[in-house]
Amino acid sequence: MSLHDRIESLKAKHADLESAIESQTRSPNPDNSRINDLKRRKLRIKDELTDITTSH
Repeated sequence: MSLHDRIESLKAKHADLESAIESQTRSPNPDNSRINDLKRRKLRIKDELTDITTSH
């Protein structure tokens, strides 16, 4: 996988997680544990993207 492909893949995952977070928060009974897990995963992806883009 090329660097460009890896970055695009991470961006897509980040966007998917954002959608999942929004969906959970709009739910009549939001699962805060699930929301926090999704936010942690999203932050890890953001950190990885930052690391990749600043090192190249």
